[in-house]
Amino acid sequence: MYNIVLFGPPGAGKGTQSEKLIQKYGLTHLSTGDLFRKHLGEGTELGLLAKKYMNEGHLVPDEVVIKMVEEKISETKDSQGFIFDGFPRTTAQAEALDKMLAKHELEISGMIALDVPQDILRERIKERGKTSNRADDQDDEKITTRIQVYMNETLPVASYYEKQGKFQKINGVGEISEIFNQITSVIDSY
Repeated sequence: MYNIVLFGPPGAGKGTQSEKLIQKYGLTHLSTGDLFRKHLGEGTELGLLAKKYMNEGHLVPDEVVIKMVEEKISETKDSQGFIFDGFPRTTAQAEALDKMLAKHELEISGMIALDVPQDILRERIKERGKTSNRADDQDDEKITTRIQVYMNETLPVASYYEKQGKFQKINGVGEISEIFNQITSVIDSY
């Protein structure tokens, strides 16, 4: 079983590579954005709790996010593993994820970080914005803010996994298939 954290800034290619990895390895995609939409849409207890925080302008607490992730893992018994996309975003979330996984006798196999220079990230995000209809993918100021938030708040998660010997950086620039081959060679070494 592979439990992979696919990591990188906005525009690094996580979504593109996640789809290919899911097909190759039979992994279950675990995106906190998808989980939020599911719980909010179904009006679950966790969704209502998350909505309360969001309506107050607060971030959804880590324990609520972890419960959503745990529920998804518990109901997906036949998976070959999970690919975590957009999570964990903080070291506290990574620690909580490790504790929760240990309760299920699971662990993170590794974190694979897609390394892409900021100028290329900006180009990719703007290009994606032409087809995604996401206003934040067209606004230079919002793009800069998203990249800075990643650098300041999310990037430290890499050090957490590096200390565990579970961090691998991949060049995220090049042909999609070349990048995919680099990622699969890392996964195949687990």
